[in-house]
Amino acid sequence: MRFGISYNTAHYGFVDPDAITAYARHAEECGFESLYLPEHIVLYPGATVGPWEIPPSLPYVDPLDCLSFVAAATRRILLGTGVLLLPYHHPVILAKRLATIDVLSKGRMRLLTVGLGTLPGEAEAVGVDFGSRGRRADEAIDVLRLLWGGDADGVSFDGEFFAFENLSSFPKPHGVAHLPIHVGGSSRAAARRAGRRGDGYFPGGAVGPDERAVQLDLARAAAVEAGRSPDELEYTRWGSIDMPVEQVEEYAAQGVTRIVVSATAAEPAGQHAEMSAFAERFALLDRLPG
Repeated sequence: MRFGISYNTAHYGFVDPDAITAYARHAEECGFESLYLPEHIVLYPGATVGPWEIPPSLPYVDPLDCLSFVAAATRRILLGTGVLLLPYHHPVILAKRLATIDVLSKGRMRLLTVGLGTLPGEAEAVGVDFGSRGRRADEAIDVLRLLWGGDADGVSFDGEFFAFENLSSFPKPHGVAHLPIHVGGSSRAAARRAGRRGDGYFPGGAVGPDERAVQLDLARAAAVEAGRSPDELEYTRWGSIDMPVEQVEEYAAQGVTRIVVSATAAEPAGQHAEMSAFAERFALLDRLPG
């Protein structure tokens, strides 16, 4: 089992660069494998997720820019998104940004998790048809991998949303053919997308254990249908910073390979204390490779 931690400037209500770097450094010192950031590109009055209205003034930072900032202040911790709203990014530009972060961080941009987004107004703001965002995301994943794997002769693509001829995208990711892409989402469609195209599956949402099991089975079945190995599909789940050892053992029995938690305290001292207690409970430093 691997353990990541998330940081959400919107949760704390402000953006403090010193607090962000201190959080990331402490997570690294504690032995956390990875640091995740969420994304909202824009918000607006009346935006809701399920029954919850999202205050439009919440300060969501750009996750990739913030992860670049974190990378410069750390040396080991892996960088992740939970989730990047893939349909709202042009994959040709995104391929360059992600590869750049990976090269500058010496191979740490390795936990990109993508999702579709749930706010119609956010899609409208960037000129994306909300109903087509799933197909758009599928194409974007294909484009990212095509560009990362291409050479100086260039690659071509002709899809519903993206089309180009003989493009070359450099630099390449650090030491790999393409960056891993994990798929987030709490729907059965997300599970199938993860199996068909993802290197991992990171479901969210308030879903019961029976539906969780169904979705994991769907992801694995979709991987088989696509000629891929279901055993190579990583399975990440959200957890709580105070979760007991017994709950982690239950997750492991369900096939979970990574758990991502988040500190709940409002002040840095309390956040660091929560991380330290979690790290001690699960002996995170002993789990580090080497």
